[in-house]
Amino acid sequence: MAAVHVCGEGAVLSHGSAAALWGIGPEGKGPVDVSIRRRCGLSRQGISARERPHLSDRDITERYGIPVTTPIRTMIDRATELTPNRLERMVNEADKHDLIDPEALHNTLDDYAWERGVKPLRALLDRLTFRLSDTELEVLFRPIAGKAGLPTPLTKEIVNNYEVDFYWPDLGLVVETDGWRYHRTASAQTRDALRDQTHTASGLTTLRFSHYQVAYEPEHVLRILTKTAANLQR
Repeated sequence: MAAVHVCGEGAVLSHGSAAALWGIGPEGKGPVDVSIRRRCGLSRQGISARERPHLSDRDITERYGIPVTTPIRTMIDRATELTPNRLERMVNEADKHDLIDPEALHNTLDDYAWERGVKPLRALLDRLTFRLSDTELEVLFRPIAGKAGLPTPLTKEIVNNYEVDFYWPDLGLVVETDGWRYHRTASAQTRDALRDQTHTASGLTTLRFSHYQVAYEPEHVLRILTKTAANLQR
């Protein structure tokens, strides 16, 4: 709060310091990040000040009485500074704390199309929110399973009182696919864990792939299926 006051009118916490305040980034040991909505040429020890006179009112809020960039604005700003893995972690934390919804965030990026941080953030969200229809998923997955040496699977079969996506009864193999990687409620995660635990306890092998992996990372899916099939067919 002191750093914002020192910078005067139009100053708000931003970037890494804003992320830390929102609980979606680590507490930084370096200078405090402050954005100032005016031309000022400010230079103060311990403060990393950015002149941003065009920062919109919609991008500013308060947390604990401290003026700060909104979670969405903060993530767009940080997307230019973080590695993809760290950016993904930040989005996950924001989702976990109910600060954003990945799909809503994805749609909101259209309003910030000119921002540098939009491209890496959109690429990440395209992957996290990607979903195939059941038919598209089956069309893409079956050839991968065939290349892995697996016979034609049963689909949407009831196994241990649960409907599974793909099932090989002779091998005792179940493959589940997740079309929504983040924004998972605690109850949904618990249900998925219970399904997997029940299948494992009955002697089945369960694999999970995302829809994005099936569509855009088929080599990874093929590699895992091939090794699993080899182990199960011994």
